[in-house]
Amino acid sequence: MKISVFSIPEISLGKHNIKDTLLDQIEAITKSKKKTYIQVELVNAEECFDADAILAPEDMRTDLVLKDLDFMDTRRGRAESEEEKAVLNKLKAVLEKEGFVFNAGLNDDEKRLISGYSLITNKPVILAKKEELSDLNTLLNRVVKESNFISFFTTGERETRAWLIKKGTTAQEAAGCIHSDIQRGFIRAEVIVCQDFIQAGGENQAKQQGKLRLEQKDYVVQDGDLINFRFNR
Repeated sequence: MKISVFSIPEISLGKHNIKDTLLDQIEAITKSKKKTYIQVELVNAEECFDADAILAPEDMRTDLVLKDLDFMDTRRGRAESEEEKAVLNKLKAVLEKEGFVFNAGLNDDEKRLISGYSLITNKPVILAKKEELSDLNTLLNRVVKESNFISFFTTGERETRAWLIKKGTTAQEAAGCIHSDIQRGFIRAEVIVCQDFIQAGGENQAKQQGKLRLEQKDYVVQDGDLINFRFNR
């Protein structure tokens, strides 16, 4: 996940691990040799159009809105259809109320019409309060969740790991995050909610308590799922 940072000099750019107490508890039970947190990459404002989310100070809302309004005014004069004009007018009304494009309630056709636009707020914008800057880990966790990303876990003797995926990802797609061979040969996903794993004290105990579910390839992975993928090698 790539996060574009606007005007927050206190935050260093580059790759950052996001610590997770749930992952810590899972690893403490499994006693894996290695523990791997999710990782995000913080980039500068110039790379915002290639990023998954925007992080900016809360007093920058108006500046971001005005940048998109300037683009909107220019584009409205070049609209190629009535449908495009209607979307532009809708977005202009949202922006004039200091709203953002990404939560303007556009339908799929409208999103397709503006997919090529250079709009800064056409992706999740997270506005940080000054007091949040003292705890970067908590702030980045908030950015991840408000950008519609979630994490699932895998654990074993070698490694306990958190994997970052977009909300709505299926079990077979999530398997591909680990390895394309697992996605290609997917048979089923063995799923335990991580809190159930922790409370039970491990996989065998969770199984005995009936907490393990077998899910097929179209199962939508939930935040905090602990998954073991079965696949044809």
